[in-house]
Amino acid sequence: MAIEMIKTGMLATIQDRGRFGYQKYGVNVNGAMDEGSARVANLLVGNPEDAAVLELTLSGAALRFTEDHLIAICGANMSPMMDQASLPMWQPIIVKKGSILTFASYVSGCRVYVAMAGGIRVPLVLGSSSTNMRGQLGGFNGRSLHSGDMLEVGHVDEASRSARLWKKLQQSIGPAFNAKLFAMAPEEQVTIRFIPGPEYELLTADSKQKWLNGTWRIDAQSDRMGYRLHGEMLELEGSKEMISEGTVHGLIQLPANGQPIVLLSDRQTTGGYPRIAFVAAVDIPMFGQLKPGDAIRFVPVTIDEAEHLLLEYEQDMAMLKAAMMLKCSGA
Repeated sequence: MAIEMIKTGMLATIQDRGRFGYQKYGVNVNGAMDEGSARVANLLVGNPEDAAVLELTLSGAALRFTEDHLIAICGANMSPMMDQASLPMWQPIIVKKGSILTFASYVSGCRVYVAMAGGIRVPLVLGSSSTNMRGQLGGFNGRSLHSGDMLEVGHVDEASRSARLWKKLQQSIGPAFNAKLFAMAPEEQVTIRFIPGPEYELLTADSKQKWLNGTWRIDAQSDRMGYRLHGEMLELEGSKEMISEGTVHGLIQLPANGQPIVLLSDRQTTGGYPRIAFVAAVDIPMFGQLKPGDAIRFVPVTIDEAEHLLLEYEQDMAMLKAAMMLKCSGA
């Protein structure tokens, strides 16, 4: 089975949960910017959570299906339509051979994820399907997708959860629920929780107040590597020589211009800027749905609070997984 990319929009890539264990060799982790939406989309079609999905950014894309498929669309609302009819999001859908799936510009959010039962099949590179565009490895020939590209979809075994779910949908007795509780609600200002970093206490008292009370906007010079924030300039007490160290997902660095940078999926493997904060893991996927001009504010939490928030989120994900298994079992 295959899918043809008719249009790719601003940026279309193949991503999974990332390429782990090779950062010490200078290999980026990559992976979906909104990992939560990618995981949910996979669960909704009976795939493993780390199966490869399509990540589409901001503007419209179009795909043609050469065979019948079971798909799920999660993440940003880009007004998905199938042959001119609106499609629901956050639930499994059967699409027919020859159908064309289109996306308009965004209504809310920034990135949409399309999962296909069986997953997108590309060669694994260092254990991952994720696209590393700078390193030109993984994904579809190490690059973003182009019009005319044909994507192979994995075979769906008749005994798999995907096949059972597909059959129930064909019989019109499929799941009556959706997973919209995982959708990021549109807000004028998004609250991001953070843990103070090693150099947080080096911020001047005035800069701490600016950081906590100010409104920060996503700068236009932002990408999958990192989101630059625009707001009042932050300053450190004196100067400190920094030694480059390994980076982590959600690290917030403060370069000399006083405008913070949030490191995201395609982040560099090492960095030497002061580390003023770490985004709480549960909130990192929210950056995948933020676009230039969006406003955010930061609220501090403790490590224990951040762990509790992540545990609650993973419990919700486990409940969705259990519910899908129950539906596929025939219960």
